[in-house]
Amino acid sequence: MIHEVLAVGPLACNCSVIGDEVSREAIVIDPGDDVSEILGIIARNQLTVKMIVITHAHIDHIGGAQKLRAHTGAPVYMHAADSFLADQLAMQAAWVGMETPENPGIDTPAKEGDVLRAGSIEAHVLETPGHTPGSISLYLPLESKVIAGDTLFRDSIGRTDLPGGDAAGIARSIRGKLYTLPDDTIVIPGHGDLTSIAREKRSNPFVRLQGARL
Repeated sequence: MIHEVLAVGPLACNCSVIGDEVSREAIVIDPGDDVSEILGIIARNQLTVKMIVITHAHIDHIGGAQKLRAHTGAPVYMHAADSFLADQLAMQAAWVGMETPENPGIDTPAKEGDVLRAGSIEAHVLETPGHTPGSISLYLPLESKVIAGDTLFRDSIGRTDLPGGDAAGIARSIRGKLYTLPDDTIVIPGHGDLTSIAREKRSNPFVRLQGARL
């Protein structure tokens, strides 16, 4: 499997380009900005984008989605519960001093239990609300990876003080969904360095499992 992660935009959102090496079909996750760089990866690997997936509708994750859709024709997948945030992109842009991007809307709502496929790639949708009401994570069991958006970071978790945030909810999502994945699962967070489920279960200071070794 092809998997390239690039930090895009002024907030350095981790955008994933995942491609099947045989069919050359691909999924792009969280194209928040720098669409020309994303398109460069797609061209270099001779990929055809089958879908664009947004883990949540904050501007740094969704900002380039409409532009990427215009170039590729690929549909946008996102959880419907984050539609209100996508409708507030002008306000979000003002917060971070960016130009207001076009709201891509949702072509196909993403929900718990969906399996998104591109070639041999299988991305299982996990509803992981808390950072936002519609936050999702994508679990790739064949690759032992989870793309966690802004739910779980290396040694940290997503902030919950923005509209729609829920501190108790994000803890439930991490304990009930992400920490139930195999320990060797690699975590690609929405920002910053990669980590693993085992490491975060053991040492994340914000969400710990009862009885976890320190």
